[in-house]
Amino acid sequence: MLMNQMETFLVTSPANRIFQRCVEAPMLRRLGGRTPGARALEIGCGSGYGTKLIIDQFGAATVDAVDLDPAMVTRARHRLRRYNDQVRVEQGSADDLQAALGAADASYDAVFDFGIIHHVINWRDAVAEVSRVLRPRGRFYYLEVSAAALARPSYRRLLDHPTKDRFTAGQFLAELTAHGLEPADSWRTYIGSDYLAGVAQRS
Repeated sequence: MLMNQMETFLVTSPANRIFQRCVEAPMLRRLGGRTPGARALEIGCGSGYGTKLIIDQFGAATVDAVDLDPAMVTRARHRLRRYNDQVRVEQGSADDLQAALGAADASYDAVFDFGIIHHVINWRDAVAEVSRVLRPRGRFYYLEVSAAALARPSYRRLLDHPTKDRFTAGQFLAELTAHGLEPADSWRTYIGSDYLAGVAQRS
């Protein structure tokens, strides 16, 4: 589902870009390493800043990026215009990457999720799609928001999220495993159990 106006403001803010650059991306690099020369995919690319980091900090050669919100796709294309043939941004849903990108089976070396799967009503289908498009031994980098965080009054009052079938950290990791994505032992939760970060490898 689309983000509401408040969350759109928050995730496109300079503060969030600093947090992504200085905290989230370095955390994922520590957990799973860089991806030099990789063909990468970002699901839920928003305004494109995460896509930029996948190239600049992780070393991916190319990135395909998808977002459900047409306005975000426009913003991402504008932000990433200097990357020319390295980046492709399309409108579509993380739970149907064939429709969004024409993504074939086993076509990416790495997939990145900077906190989008908890927005997907059919989140289990999104996990299945990540597994489908990853090559054997490809890596899935994820930063996610758990049911514990979404149940907090601040989240309920200010932000819109699916109200059914939310996942705990354990449920998310179990779904990864069910689809052949083996979470590394280095995965972690932070701010209590509100958020989880890690890397899983496709078998």
